[in-house]
Amino acid sequence: MIKTRLTERFGIKHPILCAPMAYVTGGTLAAAVSRAGGLGIVGGGYAGTMAGEPDLDTELALAKTEKFGVGFITWSLERAPEVLTKALHYSPFCVFLSFADPNPFMTEIANSGALLICQVQFLSQIDVALKAGAAAIVVQGSEAGGHGASRSTFPFVPEAADYLKQHSPETLLLAAGGVADGRGLAAALMLGADGVVVGSRFWASAEALTPKVHTDKAAGVTGDSTVRTKVLDALRGTPWPGEYSFRFLKNKLTDEWVSRETEALNSFGTLSAKYAEARAQHDLQTEAVVCGEAVGLIRDRPTAESIVSSMVTDAERLLCRGGTLDFVR
Repeated sequence: MIKTRLTERFGIKHPILCAPMAYVTGGTLAAAVSRAGGLGIVGGGYAGTMAGEPDLDTELALAKTEKFGVGFITWSLERAPEVLTKALHYSPFCVFLSFADPNPFMTEIANSGALLICQVQFLSQIDVALKAGAAAIVVQGSEAGGHGASRSTFPFVPEAADYLKQHSPETLLLAAGGVADGRGLAAALMLGADGVVVGSRFWASAEALTPKVHTDKAAGVTGDSTVRTKVLDALRGTPWPGEYSFRFLKNKLTDEWVSRETEALNSFGTLSAKYAEARAQHDLQTEAVVCGEAVGLIRDRPTAESIVSSMVTDAERLLCRGGTLDFVR
């Protein structure tokens, strides 16, 4: 068993959190990850402001059988703050906020007894999270699937570790972006993280809400098959802040538009109806199959328990191997 500050403070067996992926991390997946010894975080996503989102009350009720958290896209939660109030009635262990200033929600979260986890994409955002009283900071590298920014996980984690050591040594540090197996977990711990937030690997788990046609599409591709771009959000009319882009599998739509980002931004929302129709029909030449660069490490759709177990076992083996290396002095 790998013990870290995260496992001790959160009262979990393994230093693994399931990312609160919108449309993907429902209550069944969150509960399964927690039951396996990690911590599952239900994806509250756009707080019900986007069409087709899972019913949050239903998913939170399913998750409540185990310790669980709930996560939101913060700029969207600002449009429906009452959704946080409703979610807190389910007594989540933590609330995970990303992509905007968490401070407007800090008091309500603290008063509920839940811990605040803040995900950042730039080092400059850490101070904002600390001001909000975050118990843990998640540094998200650009390798991640879905929305993110431009920093890469490998240098971002140790830089953030150094920053927190100087400015807030008690704050936990978690790594996200490209972590899909025991190698990623071991590397994150060696870089200074207290644990990891895993997205794409749980995206392709038996309990995820991910459509089977999406994971079938991803099963035979590599990380080269993903693209990070702003064109899809622009064309479908989703008002994401300009510093963030979207990683998913390349398709006919990206082939046509990826080099025309300025034109896409000037054509905001023109494909919203077409995209909604493609999503309903699972037309993968238009609909985004949302996964990170780690998709190249994913070839099956096992249970969350199996994923957690294999990640921890492999990480332990790798970390122990460090003690057998020869050192020339």
